[in-house]
Amino acid sequence: MALPNSEFKNTKNLMDRASVSQRIKRRLQLNEIFKYVFLAGLVFALLVLSTLIYDVVSKGGGWVNLDFLRNFPSRRPEQAGLYPALIGSLWLMMLIVPMVFIVGVGAAIYLEEYAPKNRVTSFIEVNISNLAGVPSIVFGLLGLTIFVRIMELGNSIMAGALTLGLMSLPIVIVASQEALRSVKMELRHASLALGASKWQTTFNVVLPSAIPGIITGIILAVSRAIGETAPLIMVGAATFISTTPSNVFSDFTALPIQIYNWTSRPQAEFQNLAAAGIIVLMTMLIIMNSAAIYIRNKYTNRH
Repeated sequence: MALPNSEFKNTKNLMDRASVSQRIKRRLQLNEIFKYVFLAGLVFALLVLSTLIYDVVSKGGGWVNLDFLRNFPSRRPEQAGLYPALIGSLWLMMLIVPMVFIVGVGAAIYLEEYAPKNRVTSFIEVNISNLAGVPSIVFGLLGLTIFVRIMELGNSIMAGALTLGLMSLPIVIVASQEALRSVKMELRHASLALGASKWQTTFNVVLPSAIPGIITGIILAVSRAIGETAPLIMVGAATFISTTPSNVFSDFTALPIQIYNWTSRPQAEFQNLAAAGIIVLMTMLIIMNSAAIYIRNKYTNRH
C-alpha cells in the first residue's frame, strides 16, 4: 500500500533532517579534533621555546653584567666581554636602517604608485618576492664579490652593512608594498579631486597611512639581518678584534660572529659566554621590536 503524498514528503523531510544533523555532528567532531591538534602544536612549540630560553638563561644569566658588556674579548673567560661586537652591531644597525628605508620604501612607492601595471612590473615584483627567500649565504657571496673585491671596501663595516642591507631590501619592499596597498583608493581619489598632485597625495596622504606597516617591515628585516652570521663571515668580519670601529671603513665584528667564535671553543666557560651573548642579542631584538610596536601604534592612533 503506497503512502500518501503528504506522509511521503514528511518522511523524506525527516530523513533529510537526520542526514543534515549527522553531517553537522561529524563536522563539529572534526572541528574539535583539529582544535586540539592545533593546540597540541602550540603547546609543543611553546615547550621547545621555553626549553631553549631556560637553557640559555641558566647557562649565561650569571655571566651578564656590566663588565661583560664593556670588556674586550680575551683568552681568559672570566675577563672576556663583547664590547667590540656590541658596538659593531650598533654600527650595522645605524647603517642598514637608513639604507633600507630610502631604497626599499622608495622602490615600493614607485612599483605601487607610479610603475605601469604590465608584465615587466609583474616580473620584477615576483623576483623581488623570490629574493626574500634566498639563503643569506648567497647574499654573503654577492657582498664578497661586489663590495669587498670590486668596490674594494675590504673587510670593513661598510661592506658588511651593504651586504646585510641588500639582503633586507626584498623584505622591506614587499612589506612596504603591502602597507601601501592597504591604503584605501578613496583617500587617493579624494586628495587628487582637491587638486593635490600625485607626489603630494603619495607623500601627505598615502605614506602617513602606510607608515605603521612600513616600519614593522623595516624592523623585522633589520632584526633578521642583525642576527645573521653567514653573510658577515663571507665579507670577512673579524672573529677576534681588540678595537672598536672608528669609521665606516674600519674592521669590525658583530654579536653573531662573537657568539659563533665562543661556541667553537671546547671549554665550558666559553659556552656559557656564548649563552650570555645570546641573551644580549635577544634583548636587543626585543627592544627593537618593542620600539616598532610603539611607533606603529602611535601612528595608527594618529591616522
